[in-house]
Amino acid sequence: MGFTQRRPSPPLDCLIETIWDWDMPAAAHHFERVLPQPGAQLIINLCEDETRVYTDEPQRQCLRSSGSVLGGPRLTSQIIDTAEQVRVMGAVFRPGGAHALTAEDQQTLLARDINLEDLFGGAARQLRQRLLETTTPTARLQILEQWLRVQQRGPAIDPAVALVANALDQAPQWARIAGVVAQTGLSDDSLRARFHRQIGMGPKRYARLQRFRAVLTQVHRAGSVDWCQVAADGGLTDQAHLVREFRAFAGLTPSTFMAQRGPHINHLVIG
Repeated sequence: MGFTQRRPSPPLDCLIETIWDWDMPAAAHHFERVLPQPGAQLIINLCEDETRVYTDEPQRQCLRSSGSVLGGPRLTSQIIDTAEQVRVMGAVFRPGGAHALTAEDQQTLLARDINLEDLFGGAARQLRQRLLETTTPTARLQILEQWLRVQQRGPAIDPAVALVANALDQAPQWARIAGVVAQTGLSDDSLRARFHRQIGMGPKRYARLQRFRAVLTQVHRAGSVDWCQVAADGGLTDQAHLVREFRAFAGLTPSTFMAQRGPHINHLVIG
């Protein structure tokens, strides 16, 4: 039992940041808030043939999906049920990676969980069955990586999209989008259309999300935080701007994030 992850070997590593296997006892708490990421997520539940996410309070509603789903890029947090997070596998796609794998327009996948069988048919069903029959995490990761390698059907990530995304990844708080776009030789409209299709959002929103995630990385393990300084370091106008970004992307305030944070930066304990 435990958590095992690894980076896939080339050329799949250009599309997928990591593949992982989670085999742990159920958590003591019932719900976790998962913070948004710019890349799609592949989730394969090996405990239950179902995936459950929940809407926020005051009327928390359960949204049920298949046990094998491709979760699109997200701009807001979602709430998951820890009772099903006992034996789960997955893959974290790099921005644009899911488009290169599936050839699907990422705008249609934004904030949605798509049944893997709707994308890959019987091959997805056979994959889950093989994983259920495999006893070791290392062997399961090998099976999943090989399956992903075989299934790729889309084109490579557009070089212009990759150039802009990489620049915004490196310095989301300072990068000037217009200057980066000029390096591609494309018009704003042309690049924006490619960005939406391959990543699921436009360059400006992508930059905002990556700026927010840079703040998370800065404060996640901090003992105490000077939020005014964090805002300045993150390229935000002031602390009020920082609070608005936390509410927009995480659905909570910075102080609530600090109170609910745990060992994994993207998962917050909420009860």
